[in-house]
Amino acid sequence: MTQWREFLDTRGARFDEHGQAHFPEHNHTPGCRLFALTQLDTLLVSGEDAADFLQGQLTNDVRELSAEHSQLTALCTQKGRVLACGRLLALDATRALLLPSERVEAARAQLQRYVLRSRVRLERAGEQLLALGLGGTEAPTLLEQLDLSAPAQANAQRTHDGVSVITLPDATPRYLLLAAGERVRGLWDALAAHATPSDGAIWRRLDIRAGLPSVYAATAEAFIPQMLNLQLLDGVSFHKGCYTGQEVVARMQHLGTLKRRMYRATVELAAEMTPPPSPGDVLFAAASRSNQASGRVVDAAPHGTGRYELLVVLETAIAEHGEARLGEHGPVLELHSLPYALEPGA
Repeated sequence: MTQWREFLDTRGARFDEHGQAHFPEHNHTPGCRLFALTQLDTLLVSGEDAADFLQGQLTNDVRELSAEHSQLTALCTQKGRVLACGRLLALDATRALLLPSERVEAARAQLQRYVLRSRVRLERAGEQLLALGLGGTEAPTLLEQLDLSAPAQANAQRTHDGVSVITLPDATPRYLLLAAGERVRGLWDALAAHATPSDGAIWRRLDIRAGLPSVYAATAEAFIPQMLNLQLLDGVSFHKGCYTGQEVVARMQHLGTLKRRMYRATVELAAEMTPPPSPGDVLFAAASRSNQASGRVVDAAPHGTGRYELLVVLETAIAEHGEARLGEHGPVLELHSLPYALEPGA
């Protein structure tokens, strides 16, 4: 067990098989929740050529990254399929890619294939850089009280004495905080005095409501970036030039018709139905013209007994005029609006 997990264990955390931290909420403090984002890890990219190297590998324009601005971005195969999706930060000369823990090694291996003679070093951050989440109406005030004021604009970044604070795109204030292990442990105790330590599953649910996709082992290479709405989240640049998978991504944007895209949904499961929905689960629709599944689950999080909130990639025709089920004979999905606009006709 890492020092971070050992520390959280002393603060009442319990961990599931995915390493996600869970806390019992006996005394929930309205207005502010604190999250130990143990389900995330960071790939550090350093060296003289780090920025130029990543410019040729990621979907976003790394030249626009700065100490004041983070980016959503994706790492694709040559066929334009997303291997990993996360947030890129500039920490002095180092670039840090925050991902689901289970995708960090796969991303490192993919990038390593293209290093060749570039002066670049790839390493998993571990305790060098840990992530906390803070969310709720009182979160901005709490950060101000701790001299960690957050920027107002979504995706903006501000650093205070080794703590990077990133404002996430969300209707309710929500922030990522990143710092080295020792600094994070002290920060946790300072924040927990005023905010409720909360389940990592709740953070996942907040990402779902915000329409922010993640890619896991079960969905690696299942989607192109536009299927995950990354072009609507400033996660893809169409003016940056070449990168791995760029030709496919650009062709879809300029010449193709997007027949599948990401939607937000809920589903109710009968008590006897197991297991719960998870990334990669297939969706079916009787009205689909495809001989394959009509969609897949991107992400899922529980909300009450038997109820789950989902992000799903689904045939656009089914989303507009049909009915999709979780599994071939499972419950029907109820689709909901996303907090950002889709393209006309989508």
